[in-house]
Amino acid sequence: MSPRTVQFKQVDVFTPVPFKGNPLAVIFDAEGLSTERMQEIARWTNLSETAFLMPPTDPRADYRVRIFTTAVELPFAGHPTLGSAHALIDSGYTPKTPGRLVQECGVGLVTLAERGNGEWAFAAPRTRIAPLNAAQNERLAAALSPAVIDFSAPPAAVDNGVPWLVVRVENAAQCLALSLHGEARESLKSLVAEVGTHGIAVYGPHDADGPATFELRVILLGAENIEDPVTGSANAALATLLTQQSKRPSASYTVRQGTALGRAGRVSIDYDDAADDAPIWIGGASVTVIDGTFRI
Repeated sequence: MSPRTVQFKQVDVFTPVPFKGNPLAVIFDAEGLSTERMQEIARWTNLSETAFLMPPTDPRADYRVRIFTTAVELPFAGHPTLGSAHALIDSGYTPKTPGRLVQECGVGLVTLAERGNGEWAFAAPRTRIAPLNAAQNERLAAALSPAVIDFSAPPAAVDNGVPWLVVRVENAAQCLALSLHGEARESLKSLVAEVGTHGIAVYGPHDADGPATFELRVILLGAENIEDPVTGSANAALATLLTQQSKRPSASYTVRQGTALGRAGRVSIDYDDAADDAPIWIGGASVTVIDGTFRI
């Protein structure tokens, strides 16, 4: 196939300020590209995720997206969901239903709702929750020391398309001070693999007058420790787990993420208990940083 030129945007997600959130590459009109070609492009952009937009196969959807890291395709991811929606609207697209978008992706259909100031939020996908056993909790506590796990909210493997090991520590300061090296890192890496997650999502509460309700850090444990700046899927996992554990602070709360990396990610969570399906909305601002064309 001869090269063609398509629209391209690079979006910063979970921030209204460029360079303070989590970047996403968005390739438009990607139909006809092979999986291998998409993966090659995602490796080349070298961002945590690259999103490929194309027409939906389900008539209920506004668009279809395929999401790739530099190594694998993901059935779902949070910041590509919000970033793709922002890029699509920024390109001039008019939703089928005003104030709503329906994204088709590997987990099925994901609904997005427009919020104030042009922000969007997605409804958290179905989630599987698996608490750790006693031996696993002991290993986890030893690996995270001197941070102290708050076992009133038991650690759990949470999977909504992207699996995370979600752990609550006593406060936001312990979350920010967390450092994983040496034997602790290897033990945690082994545990994360054992419970089938990509990495660990550690959160701790701020004081009542703090900058957010919780501080969150998400660390992928592979060949290296790679911290994700702001993570929609992990925030969706946390929001769902808080409900399951009867620990949610209120009908809405906020999360700060990326602080340890010099970012300023802000995530808003809203529980819509009045709706029949009681969705959990994960939202935040996005901003276009690069707008141009791409040869594929």
